[in-house]
Amino acid sequence: MAQEPRIDVALTALKEGQAEPTKAELAEIANSISPGAWFTSALSGERAGRDADVTWELTGSPYKGQTATGQAAVYYANPKIGLRKPFLFADGFNYGPSDLPGLFAYFSTAADGGPGLFDQLLSRGYDIVLIGFTERHTHIQANAGVVIDAVFRSIAERIGDERLTVGGVSMGGIITRYALAKLETERMDHQTGTYLSFDSPHNGAWIPLVLQQMAYFFEDYTPAGPDGVKQADLIRSPAAQQLLWAWVENAKYSGPVATSSDLRKEFLADLARVGNFPQIPRKLGVSNGRRDGAGLPLPAGEVAFDWQALIASATARFQPNKGDKQRIGGMHLGLAVRRSTTSDVPALDAVPGGTLDSFGKVADALKAKISEDYRSGTFVPAVSAVALDFDPAKWDVDPAAAITDAALENGHLDAVKFDDANTEHSHVSRVLVDWIVEQLAS
Repeated sequence: MAQEPRIDVALTALKEGQAEPTKAELAEIANSISPGAWFTSALSGERAGRDADVTWELTGSPYKGQTATGQAAVYYANPKIGLRKPFLFADGFNYGPSDLPGLFAYFSTAADGGPGLFDQLLSRGYDIVLIGFTERHTHIQANAGVVIDAVFRSIAERIGDERLTVGGVSMGGIITRYALAKLETERMDHQTGTYLSFDSPHNGAWIPLVLQQMAYFFEDYTPAGPDGVKQADLIRSPAAQQLLWAWVENAKYSGPVATSSDLRKEFLADLARVGNFPQIPRKLGVSNGRRDGAGLPLPAGEVAFDWQALIASATARFQPNKGDKQRIGGMHLGLAVRRSTTSDVPALDAVPGGTLDSFGKVADALKAKISEDYRSGTFVPAVSAVALDFDPAKWDVDPAAAITDAALENGHLDAVKFDDANTEHSHVSRVLVDWIVEQLAS
């Protein structure tokens, strides 16, 4: 009988007769582990090219005592005319402030070196309003206020009455989804004709639980990075708690993983309260994953990397496919030992979807050896990116199965496109760019 997906951690503490690690040993380990937040991934292209024509300062409404801020970098299709055909596109999941020039460059070049998404849209008369956030890692609801400010600024600055296109990459697609739905619930006219999500985790994203645990565990022994940022700061952030389907609060946590964060439960309830999706615009979405059920060649339960160094070690296994108390790995430093198992958690590392080199990032931070074939696992499963209709907490869906026409028809988006291969999350592939341009032109 299926149970609630959970993790269990066996703890081993100081045993009588064992010696504490010396200060010199602890210092050597600390100096060998990379500082700063783990799992960050910059979307940044070559900076050569045009600068924004104008920059807007944006401010949201207070949320839980916090007022989020951000910027919009505006690139006019014709600077002599100004804003006529606004295409609003929000930045996604990461730590710290957005890099709008880098993001613009990234989406201006396709993988084959040809024109990217923004280049093609600009040539067709769209004005790019690129939305960034001062804290990408804060609450989705707070940054939705920044998007709302950008929407109404675009309406005010617009010449004519062309309806807006609003969306974003990764979590930016979730922030804009919530913002538009909230405006509709409040009967405020967002004047948006099309909503677009680019590999956005509508039903949740996945970072392996054992890697989350390692971020918490090793930050206790290593110095912070620039500006005091610690290894687990991205994982413990409000955005990560709201975005990830499975999350743990520390390296010792045992219990349910799909409902472990109150912030995710609150956000899902907020989404439901505003209607889940905006209803007025046409809703488009693309996935960096395949549709046919062909996933990644990562053997469930096998060791991804095994690191040994002085008084420390870390073993990470690819997520096993459900089962009861399946081993996912562990870690130790000195006399502190963690050994972890999961129950009824699907093998999400290998399902079709947009990938992230999460195993590689942690291995690199520990200076562990890892096969190139094992560096990346799935971050945004295709079933999540195309917003199939299933419970975002229970995940009563087979994420490894081929996605049928019937499933798409019952989903939340009006039209979707899959990549031809399981590519890196947010990868600007020719097939996705051409489809988006074609859809906007229709």
